[in-house]
Order: sequence, then C-alpha cells, then structure tokens
Amino acid sequence: MVLNYIWIAFFVIAFVVALIRLIFWGDTQVFSEIMNSTFSSSKTAFEISLGLTGILSLWLGIMKIGENGGLISAFSRWLSPVLSKRCPESPKGHPVMGASCMNISANMLGLDNAATPLGLKAMKELQELNKDKKVASNPMIMFLVINTSGLTLIPISIMVYRAQLGAAQPTDIFVPIMISTFCAAIAGIIATSLFQKINLFNKAIFFFVGIISVLIGGVICLFSMLSKEEIGTYSTLFANVVLFSIILCFIASGIRKKINVYETFVEGAKEGFSTAVRIIPYLVAILVGVAVFRASGTMDLITKGIEYIVKLSGLDSSFVGGLPTALMKPLSGSGARGLMVDAMKTYGADSFVGRLSCIFQGSTDTTFYVLAVYFGSVGIRKTRHAVACGLIADLAGVITAISVCYLFFY
Repeated sequence: MVLNYIWIAFFVIAFVVALIRLIFWGDTQVFSEIMNSTFSSSKTAFEISLGLTGILSLWLGIMKIGENGGLISAFSRWLSPVLSKRCPESPKGHPVMGASCMNISANMLGLDNAATPLGLKAMKELQELNKDKKVASNPMIMFLVINTSGLTLIPISIMVYRAQLGAAQPTDIFVPIMISTFCAAIAGIIATSLFQKINLFNKAIFFFVGIISVLIGGVICLFSMLSKEEIGTYSTLFANVVLFSIILCFIASGIRKKINVYETFVEGAKEGFSTAVRIIPYLVAILVGVAVFRASGTMDLITKGIEYIVKLSGLDSSFVGGLPTALMKPLSGSGARGLMVDAMKTYGADSFVGRLSCIFQGSTDTTFYVLAVYFGSVGIRKTRHAVACGLIADLAGVITAISVCYLFFY
C-alpha cells in the first residue's frame, strides 16, 4: 500500500514541478525530457532483468545446495542460545524458537524467498503465546526489529546489480555492508532491550555480540591504517575469499548430506531464471517512476536543498546524492532498489555515490513493509515501540553506512 502511494506521488509531483518549470521558467523541453525518460528507463529495466538471469541462476543454485545441505538448520542451532536469551518470554523448546532461528538464518544468507514464509510462521507461533491478541508482545517486537535491521551476511542482489551496471569489482561493498548491517542490528537490539528491560550482559548474548564486535572492530582498525588503494585491494580480496569459501561450504554440506549437488544446483538455478523474468514488470514500474521524478527536476531540488543545509553546517556534502535511497528504504524495498540503480546509472557504479547507495540498500530493511506484513498476518493493531526501535536501527545503519563509505571509498 505504501509503495502504491509512493509510485503515484512520483508522477503527480513530477507533473506539478514540470508545470511550474514550463509556466514560470519557460522550460519548453521539460515534458519532452520526462517522456524520453519513460522510454529509456523501460528499456534499461528490461536490459537489467535480462542481465540478472545468469547471475541470479548461479546464486540461487548455490543457495539451494545450502538449503538442502542443512546449512540453515546449522545456523539455527548456532543462533538458538542467543535468541532464547533475547526473547526470555518464549519457552525453551517451543516451535517459535526454531522458526525464528530459521528466519534470521535465511535473512543472513540472503534467502529472501525462504525468509518471508519462515518469518510469518514465527509470527504465528509468537501470536499463540501472546496473551493480548491485538497488542504486540515483547518477543514479537524483538523478532521484527532484528528483521528490520536487515542483518545480512551475503548481499547477493546488490552485488548482482553492481555487476550488471558495470562495476569493476561488484563485491567491493561486501565488507562495508557487513559492518553497517551489524551496527544497525546491534542498535535495534539495544534499543528494544532498553524498552523491554532485557539484560544485555547475559553470558550468551555478551559472548556472541562481543566476538562479532571484536571482528568488526578489527576490520575497521585494519582498514583505517591502509591507503585508499590498499583498502580497495584488500577489501575486495577479503570479500571474494569469504564468498568463495561460502560457496565451497555449501557444496561440502551437500556432499556431506549425500545429495546430488549438481541436480540441486540446477533446480535452484531454475528459480533464478523465473525470478529474473518475474521482476521485469516491477522493475519497469519503479524505474519509470524514479526516472520521471528525476527528469522533472524534483530529485535535484531535494538533493540540492539537503546539500545546502549540509554545507551550512560545515560538513562534506558528497554523500547527499545517495540519501534518496536511504530515505526510501524504510518505506519501500523496490523503491529504494530503483533509486540505487538510478544512482549507479547517474553517477557511475564505482562512484562514491553509487557505492554509498548500494551500502544504504544493504544496511537496513523495509521497516514499514515488514511491520505491516508481519503484524498484519496475525491481526496485531497496537505495535507499541516496534516502529521507534525499527527506525533507530535504520538510523544507525544509515550513519554507519556513510562513515564506512568515507573510510573505504572517499
């Protein structure tokens, strides 16, 4: 529903701004530019979708091996001690713990298609434990805040888009996204824990968060001591080593389970082909809407206004071009994806703004969409502090994304 309003607003606002430019500024070309943008963006959307086919087939094939090889189940077992402590109101051994672990594991591995049904199942289980069926319980809110933080280990779709749009190293945003999404998740968990008075210094939670914090902190310290060229070299090397190691782990899990790895890959790859075809209408819709919005001059007015305010405060304004993606992400994943693609087309896939838009896309999730779908599926009307904590996580992700982008790419 939110995306519907956003999409309509793109066209209505673009028309109003174009009309003002025509009447008051005498710009007779503005409507021609808008119409030309609809044709070019439609063509671009189709070309991107075709280019995605091979890469999506590859990664969904690999992911299918991981699913059938039991890696998600393994992730669930590793996360279970932590999740049981962050949701103390959920009984040990209850099915909700398994569903929650599976959902978060699927999200971390970038398995969006698997994560959503698992998340809805977890919400159904949580609702069974909920005393007031119209009011969100504490475990529900914690579960959803972790989801809205966008905690991801493998940002497959973003790397796919970067590859399609000509990035020299599509994986160079892997480490920055990992840092940003971790900080967003930690901020969301801390905010929710303060609301719910959960002890964050529990041994299991403290050990889990501490280990990851040390690793992330070590990565930041290491890269802060390197030159820009060395950062680019080593971050890309690290990302590619990790990603290829994950592929090998998935294959090894399939061998261990004695499944037909090749056939399983082909089965998953078929899903990649159908996914690439299925997204064409959605990609055309959102890219045309964004193109019209930009061609009318509205996007430039917004970014220049923000840039002026930033410069008045004495800060560097290079990051402003990527802010539309950050502002759109809590409202619409498709809208943010369109703005990310638009930023890479406008500024270049390897530009500072292009990379920052990708990091924004990967560091948070569609907060309002997630809350609407998950709470709506079980009839929750009062969300309590869920929105506030989700937006705190988003803000932390945005701030961290800007910081690490300056560290790695400026």
